[in-house]
Amino acid sequence: MEEEKKELEAASPEAAAPVVEKKEPESVENTIYCWAQALITAVVGVVLLFTFGFRLIGVSGPSMQDTLYTGDRLLVLNAMFCDFKPGDVVVINDYNAELSDTLVKRIIAVGGQTVDIDSYSGVVYVDGVALDEPYTKGLTTAAGGTQFPLTLEDDEVFVMGDHRDHSTDSRSSRLGAVKEGYLQGKALFILTPGKDPETKKSDWGRVGLIDG
Repeated sequence: MEEEKKELEAASPEAAAPVVEKKEPESVENTIYCWAQALITAVVGVVLLFTFGFRLIGVSGPSMQDTLYTGDRLLVLNAMFCDFKPGDVVVINDYNAELSDTLVKRIIAVGGQTVDIDSYSGVVYVDGVALDEPYTKGLTTAAGGTQFPLTLEDDEVFVMGDHRDHSTDSRSSRLGAVKEGYLQGKALFILTPGKDPETKKSDWGRVGLIDG
C-alpha cells in the first residue's frame, strides 16, 4: 500500500510542477535611476561627438552662392578625420586681422599642385588641366594680388568661393594659399537652409549632402 501511495504522489501534477518565484516589481526609484543613467550617457555621447567629431557652422555672406546661402546651418567633420581633396567645401579658422571671420570656401587644389587662371575665359587650370566647375557663379578672374601660376607647398590648399566675383579667397593677397592647419574641417551636410536671396524663402529641398 505504501508503494502505491508513493507512486500516486510522484504522478501528481502538483508534485511535478516547478516552483515559480514571483518577481518583485521594480521600484519607482530604480526606474528613475535607469532612465537618468541612460539620459546622462546619451548626453555625454553627444557632447563628445560634437567636441571631437563634428561641429555646427552657420554660413554668412554670398561667396558660396548658389551652393550655400546666408543662414544655412552646416554639419562639419573635424579636420583630424579629414583627408582634404579638391572639390571639398571647407571651413577656415579666423585667419588674420583683415579676415577675422570664419570662412567657408571650396578647395581647388592641394599641396604640390599648380594653379593658374585665365582671366579672359574664366577657366581655372590645375597642373595644366582645365577644371569643369558646374557649381560656380560669375566669372573667375585672377584679380586680387596673388601671382599665377602658383605652385602650392605640401601643407597648403588653394580655395575659392563658388560665387567667383563676390568672394575673397586665395586669389587675394589678403588670404593667399591656406595652410591646412587653419582648416576646421569639411562641410558635409546642410542641416537647415537659409533664405534664397531672390525668393526670400527657405527651400527645405536643399537639406542634404553638400556637393563636393
